[in-house]
Amino acid sequence: MKKILITGGAGFIGSHLCDALCSNENKVFVLDNFSTGSLKNMAHLPVELIEQDVCDPINLNELDEIYHLASPASPQMYQRDPLFTLKTNFLGSLRALELAEKTGAKILLSSTSEVYGDPLVHPQPETYYGNVSTVGPRSCYDEGKRVAETLFMDFHRSKKVDIRIARIFNTYGPRMQNDDGRVVNQFLDQALSGQPITIYGDGSQTRSLCYVDDMVQGLMSLMNHPQLKGPVNLGSTEEISILALAQLMLEKTQSKSTLIFEKLPQDDPTQRRPDITLAQSLLGWDPKIDLSRGLDLLIEIKKTQSIKKKDHGSIIGIEGDFKLT
Repeated sequence: MKKILITGGAGFIGSHLCDALCSNENKVFVLDNFSTGSLKNMAHLPVELIEQDVCDPINLNELDEIYHLASPASPQMYQRDPLFTLKTNFLGSLRALELAEKTGAKILLSSTSEVYGDPLVHPQPETYYGNVSTVGPRSCYDEGKRVAETLFMDFHRSKKVDIRIARIFNTYGPRMQNDDGRVVNQFLDQALSGQPITIYGDGSQTRSLCYVDDMVQGLMSLMNHPQLKGPVNLGSTEEISILALAQLMLEKTQSKSTLIFEKLPQDDPTQRRPDITLAQSLLGWDPKIDLSRGLDLLIEIKKTQSIKKKDHGSIIGIEGDFKLT
């Protein structure tokens, strides 16, 4: 049985990672301040919950692995308080690395495809240094993750900390916050409620969307690799335009929603697709759930949740085996 810490474990990807790690009978600690995560995501899990900011010193003495996921992740969330986002990505990563050094734990950073900015190379391999603005509204997150990667590499080189760096591309699935602005969740909520579907720009920009179950398997495979230290892309290679995604959502939900077009946000990437050759060759990892199947799964879950809300008036209260530290 491993002792594993997940920072940001009450968030979207973090809570699904908790599911997988708890099912293997590990001792799982979750550190979260609930700035973007939710206690509801943890209600069914036998984890030890540490409610604190990741920027504060972490008081644990025995760990085997650390998954460092703590950070706002959607544009709406990380632009809401850019200084908090920068602080979390720099100082929070520093605290997590100091803990890894103290305990001898392996540590994985959840970095992001945003380190590539609005890429001039397509698809994006790990060797591409990116096209990133240091002064735009997305810079707090893009540059925050870039400096976090630098910290991880320098702790590995100078202090021999055993690191992994995952560059996570667009991921979707259940437990995403309704108001976080990420495209799949926004389109689905608008389609199911009959509201107009909001497309920014002309919809020609592309994304590659990975279902969260596949992403979790990728993160665990990377953590378990014996030697891989540098960045590894994790994501789907199935590329789709935003306009085509909206049309697919309308088709799958049989919604009567109309499409409306608004101004494209500054620095929004025009193309996004990972080169996952490294993950395929060294981890044996490939996404298994294609976009059509993933959307079907998510739509069914959303509809079931909607029925439960109508039946009970609200989501049933929190239950779970928590130990607050």
